[in-house]
Amino acid sequence: MQKTRTVRPPRAAVLLALILGAGAMAGAHAASDAAAGPHPSVKRAHSEPPSADLSYNIAARQHGLTINGTAAVQWRAGDGKYSLAVESRAAIFGKILETRSEGLIDDYGLAPVAFYEKRFRKEANTTSFKRDAKTISFSVGDETYPIKGGEQDRASIQWQIAAQARATPDKFKPGSEWSYFVAGRRDAEQWSFKVANVEPVQTGGGEVSAVHLVRGPLADDKGSQVDLWLAPSMDWYPVRVVFKDADGDFVDQTLDKVVKK
Repeated sequence: MQKTRTVRPPRAAVLLALILGAGAMAGAHAASDAAAGPHPSVKRAHSEPPSADLSYNIAARQHGLTINGTAAVQWRAGDGKYSLAVESRAAIFGKILETRSEGLIDDYGLAPVAFYEKRFRKEANTTSFKRDAKTISFSVGDETYPIKGGEQDRASIQWQIAAQARATPDKFKPGSEWSYFVAGRRDAEQWSFKVANVEPVQTGGGEVSAVHLVRGPLADDKGSQVDLWLAPSMDWYPVRVVFKDADGDFVDQTLDKVVKK
């Protein structure tokens, strides 16, 4: 009898969709390691990009299988608040990821109140930033982390970087490094991005010049890397995100269209 092969959603696609507006890095990191790591809390100038709806094309390779898809991002900022809603779809599987982040805009920039994530065939998870109690908690697990200022979730982080780059573009030069404390589904840890270069990116609306930032491997990511491109001529909207796995798998997400609201 021929065995039926179960096709699962590409791990890399889910990983990329989670960070940077079409998603956040997946995988639960050891809470004890995260708790022991640095917790940066730095006030930086910020100017949030204008509200917009953004559409992205996704190309991925997972275990030799080529996957194509799309991501729809709804970004809103104004009146001291922000909201971010993301839906990622793969051609074969349909909707593979839904994320939402919402909160305030304070002296540090984006100040998440709630981060929601629903993955393909998984239960939804919520991360709560309890501003009054100054504590980050999770719907999964008992770990908590203090709120010191500037903390992000895995969806808001790219927009926090974009807002800071938009406010102080001269500081986002090759070699500069930017650290943040980022909460995921069940823990939090420091992420550091380094500006690599200014490079052309081909979008659905033509070629644009973009600042390329790289988030190198975390302690337990086994060689994974995230690359982010922000376009100064387009209010520093994210125009490309690439997730690379140590085994050669990747997800490449590129802006197709943006409509300001």
